[in-house]
Amino acid sequence: MSGIDLRIADGTLHLSGDLSIAHVGTVAAPEDGTVARIELSQVARLDTAGAWLVLDLAQRFGDVPVSGATAPQNDLIETVRRNLPPDVQPPERHTLRNLLIRLGHAVWDTGREALALTAFLGQVVAEILRLLRHPGRLRVTSMVHHMQATGLDAVPIVVLMSFLIGVVVAFQGSTQLEQFGAEIFVVDLIAISVLRELGILLTAIIVAGRSASAFTAAIGSMKMREEIDALRALGLDPITVLVAPRILALVLMLPILCILANVAGLTGGAMMAWMDLGIAPAAFAERIATQIGPWHLAVGLIKAPVFALIVGVVGCRNGLRVGGDAESLGAQTSAAVVASIFLVIVADAVFSVFFAVVGV
Repeated sequence: MSGIDLRIADGTLHLSGDLSIAHVGTVAAPEDGTVARIELSQVARLDTAGAWLVLDLAQRFGDVPVSGATAPQNDLIETVRRNLPPDVQPPERHTLRNLLIRLGHAVWDTGREALALTAFLGQVVAEILRLLRHPGRLRVTSMVHHMQATGLDAVPIVVLMSFLIGVVVAFQGSTQLEQFGAEIFVVDLIAISVLRELGILLTAIIVAGRSASAFTAAIGSMKMREEIDALRALGLDPITVLVAPRILALVLMLPILCILANVAGLTGGAMMAWMDLGIAPAAFAERIATQIGPWHLAVGLIKAPVFALIVGVVGCRNGLRVGGDAESLGAQTSAAVVASIFLVIVADAVFSVFFAVVGV
């Protein structure tokens, strides 16, 4: 028997013939007639394509039952049924009610995520305080390694970026101030913007892109290989072994990177002011020493440990949230970079308002 024959009789769709991939493509489903059951007793051969055809016909007529199949044929049909992709849901209508529901879910998820992040921050701070009371528990070798990875290896890109930012600020400032004969104030513009804001903020953003993603990828890979579970089975706390050394290394190195960024930014600004406005480096340095107070430098250095804590906590927490597949690792790594940069900018805005209120 070759081909496939479809016949409707007494509310039953009778299938007969060879339900294989060679003939499935030639079948045209009946458009009329009421079908309450599909009968397969006359089917000579059934493969996965034929099983898919049977399930498709059953769904078209309202999920009608299938009978008459042999035990192997039933097993094949059930196997194909279990592996069918889920039904595609129609697109959600953009009504006011649906938008409010989505907004409510987003607010709830954001609040829950903020609480979870705060709880993890508390765990990390408590563990760091315990390590300070018992320094012998600290993994010094691991911390030094991460100090090199997060600090020393980031020096070239941080210095280059800050130097170019100083050049840009000096050039744009000189173009505007020269119109009013106030060229000397470009020194104040460069010094204040670099020392208070741009030096630490851009450095923290670069470190967030490098270190937050690196922390998430490293810890997430260990989570996928079940090394985190192995640590717990050995009686070791992952926060002590993996999280604390990374965060401490970042807290120690970010202020140093901030100082290097400030020096590079002022150097770039001084060079551009010299070439564009004729302000000698000695005059540039004297203006900074006499007109720029130490609090401008202190403001940037105060922000550095806080930004480092934000980047480290977000990166490590997202690493511990990685599931068992590579897709989860990529999603958490991207989320760590986005979240850490966003929180750093929010924290910088809070610091700016706070220092403005206290008059610093």
